[in-house]
Amino acid sequence: MHPAMRERFNADFTPQRFEELLRIANGTERWPVDFRISETPIFLSPAFTTEVQQAAEELVRQVRTPDFAEHARTAIPPGLEVPNETPHPIFLQVDFAVCEQNGRLTPRLIELQGFPSLYGFQIFLLRCMRHAYPAIPTDWVPFFNGYDEQSYTELLRKVIVGDSDPENVVLLEIEPEKQNTRIDFACTETLLGVAPVSLTDVSRRGDELFYQRDGREVRIERIYNRVIFDELQRRPDLSFGFNFQHEIDVTWVGHPNWYFRISKHSLPFLKTAHTSRAYFAHEFPADSRLEDFVLKPLYSFSGLGVDLEPTSEKLRALPDPHTWILQEKVNYADFVPTPDGPRSKAEIRMMFIWPEGGEPVLVNNLVRMSQGAMMGVKFNKNKTWVGSSIALRGP
Repeated sequence: MHPAMRERFNADFTPQRFEELLRIANGTERWPVDFRISETPIFLSPAFTTEVQQAAEELVRQVRTPDFAEHARTAIPPGLEVPNETPHPIFLQVDFAVCEQNGRLTPRLIELQGFPSLYGFQIFLLRCMRHAYPAIPTDWVPFFNGYDEQSYTELLRKVIVGDSDPENVVLLEIEPEKQNTRIDFACTETLLGVAPVSLTDVSRRGDELFYQRDGREVRIERIYNRVIFDELQRRPDLSFGFNFQHEIDVTWVGHPNWYFRISKHSLPFLKTAHTSRAYFAHEFPADSRLEDFVLKPLYSFSGLGVDLEPTSEKLRALPDPHTWILQEKVNYADFVPTPDGPRSKAEIRMMFIWPEGGEPVLVNNLVRMSQGAMMGVKFNKNKTWVGSSIALRGP
């Protein structure tokens, strides 16, 4: 996107520098990185930076309207609603494909979510890249709205830890040590002192929750929630001491209900210059071409269940068509030149934080790069210059 910075980076790149990036990324925290890190960041031009920021902020404004609240009212599957919902989500992510239109790059909405992303890992990845690639100028940053490493960390501390002692705050997951995103949990603990705790290690007495820390029982006051219900429902083998539907005396940092309310369920409602057509499967127009759409389950994650080639027969076979959407396909631009020849494509995730009683603010970003049909690992086997990354913008 920024030709001069791309040329500068590629000229300075060596496999040895990338090996150094991986060495410190995998050897610094308590857990290594369990997903592929791309060899490169992407470098945003001023024009694209402005466009993608404005596109994300426009979509966030739409999810704050009374009409959206009415649309989202039916988003939570029966039996999964959690008590004491907060007035708004704490975390918002807006994912864009980088596409080409009329000879220029432009963002196109893929999906959005009211659930935390890799807020800890992204600042760690930035530091790893700065160490391995000293040619990247220090005034090229991933942050927005005046944030830097220090103020970004302090905002995370404010919304996650609040006024509690960090030991009374937990990052709640299902067996966090087995998750592909465990590096983010480790980074969060390093940044904020908040330990990752498995749902299976939490006990309840009355309306209070507890976990074991250094041989002591510690009360939980705040939960930085990373449990995804889709995964929880696929784990009937688990036993744990409380039910999400219990009335409990904790503060949810990222209330679970927002995982459903702001999700792929939102896509048929959202309409801007940077969105594509989307329909619930049972409302798909008869005069539209199925081959122009992708079929997605509403509440899965990491690309699970996505069908790139839907057919009428597949739609008729869906047991619950209202829990699926059809989203118009987008054409990703092959825009990142690589030393090996094939160009890479990318998605950029715009990461918002919405403090309690405050306004949503764009603070950081995450990039996924690919040379396959999708962003997932199985579509990028034996490829380079693909995987998790970050976008940097100049002064």
